[in-house]
Amino acid sequence: MGAALKTILKVAALCVAMAGCSASGSKLGEMADLGAFKLGHNVVVSENATKGRFSRTASTEELQASLVAEIDRRIGRYTGTQFYHLGVSIDGYILALPGIPVVASPKSAMILSVRVWDDAAGVKLTEEPEQITVLESFSGGNLVGSGLTRSKEEQLQNLSENAALAIERYLQENAAWFVAKETVTLPADVVGSGGPESEAAKSAPVPRPTNG
Repeated sequence: MGAALKTILKVAALCVAMAGCSASGSKLGEMADLGAFKLGHNVVVSENATKGRFSRTASTEELQASLVAEIDRRIGRYTGTQFYHLGVSIDGYILALPGIPVVASPKSAMILSVRVWDDAAGVKLTEEPEQITVLESFSGGNLVGSGLTRSKEEQLQNLSENAALAIERYLQENAAWFVAKETVTLPADVVGSGGPESEAAKSAPVPRPTNG
């Protein structure tokens, strides 16, 4: 059993006993103070994601599309003056199966490794990737696992919302990274060459437009 899967199962077991430990990211809420932050590349890879036991199967495309959309929805709303890039690897996941006995009923979960780049400086800000584990949000209908009450798509949507919220909180904890650089002029039409494509993706993503 891989390290990512072991972590998922340990945290999932703990949260079954401690209902309510996962924050919900469905509502955007107030924006954090992220200084000059503006989202540049939003790269998510999942080719090496480990599927946990008692899990439905999600394709690489499904995992990537869901998380990219939620990162864009939550973190793309920051309109600072300088671009920062995110490279996220989905290392493991569980999408709880229906029909599993209550004593073994897993919680849906996802493990991520997050990297952050400063576009203007052309440097990676995270010396080591930040590993983040998120679980599905609890409700009366899924206290012992959401397999019977949610579809695979609903489970993945919920995990992606919570993952984007966790990434936003991580950025907020490191807000000192996003102090405006007075000597830097933001490019007028393209994101600069610094970014996650060489390390967190197999091909370079399309730069985000600078307007807005």
